[in-house]
Amino acid sequence: MSVTAEPFPLKPASTGRIYLRLGLAVLAVGLVAGAAVLLAWALAPAAPTPPLRSPFGAGVREAAPSATGLGGYILAVQGSFYRSLQAAVLALKEGGGLWPLVALGLAYGVFHAAGPGHGKAVIAAYLVASERALLKGFALSLAAALVQAGVAVLLVGVMAVVLQATSAAIGRVTGAVELASFALLALIGLVLTWRKAGKLAGTAALARNPSGAGVVQGCDHVHLPPPEVLDRMTRWREIAGVVLAAGSRPCSGAMVVLVFALAQGVFAAGVAATLAMALGTALTTGIIAAFAVFAKAIALRLAGGRGAGGAMTIALVELLAAAFVLVLGASLLFGFWSTTAS
Repeated sequence: MSVTAEPFPLKPASTGRIYLRLGLAVLAVGLVAGAAVLLAWALAPAAPTPPLRSPFGAGVREAAPSATGLGGYILAVQGSFYRSLQAAVLALKEGGGLWPLVALGLAYGVFHAAGPGHGKAVIAAYLVASERALLKGFALSLAAALVQAGVAVLLVGVMAVVLQATSAAIGRVTGAVELASFALLALIGLVLTWRKAGKLAGTAALARNPSGAGVVQGCDHVHLPPPEVLDRMTRWREIAGVVLAAGSRPCSGAMVVLVFALAQGVFAAGVAATLAMALGTALTTGIIAAFAVFAKAIALRLAGGRGAGGAMTIALVELLAAAFVLVLGASLLFGFWSTTAS
């Protein structure tokens, strides 16, 4: 007599494993959030600086560093870039060349990506929290920067040129884009944290019992689609989400130069400068992502390679990096809501 196999596993996962996974996730988020609060308290300026806004009333809120020290220097250099970009647009209108504006856009992108902003933190943390190679880190950085440039061009081009929208309307749409990007970032962080907490729990169980006896490994059936296909689909969804979360918030400098170029009747030159900014941003973000990849490799080497200790260490580092993405997204989302409400 033939016995038909059940299409789904009948034995549920251990309740203890689920509680352990949840506890690890909550603990990691608590540790990262606590470290972030302590760091913010230590670096907070004595008096808060108002958020930097575009001089044309259209754009996004930038992080507001201290008016003194390094924060003051960042604000001063960013203001100098704004004035130089506007001067280059005026010079182009009067018959000057395009290359000075493009070169300024590239330099601004390099500098801007090194200053306050969540894009580079998202990509670096995602690389640490996943098995991503160096080349893919640069590809993520370039894709996010191009998305950022494209969003800025679409906002100004479609809203101002096609729909004849006011700066207030552009600001409202930009705010909605910001909200969506922060919410997506928090969602990605939540999924990554839950997944990496499960990986750490499983690694700890295998370290205690290398033979795997008594450890629930899941169903022994191969359902459709196969596991490798599901893994590939999940990986591409994650990558798309990270690119959108890191790049869908338009760059303030791009908004400034696009609006000013539109006012001067040279919008195409503003688009060229925005693309140059994207390349500069991708360069800096890619370098920061490379440091994240190398740091993870060094941590693995110090932990003793791919043995049990190394696997535990890397699983813990990945969990903390995933928790950082969740805390960053949640804090940006909370900050957006609190700023809007006030």
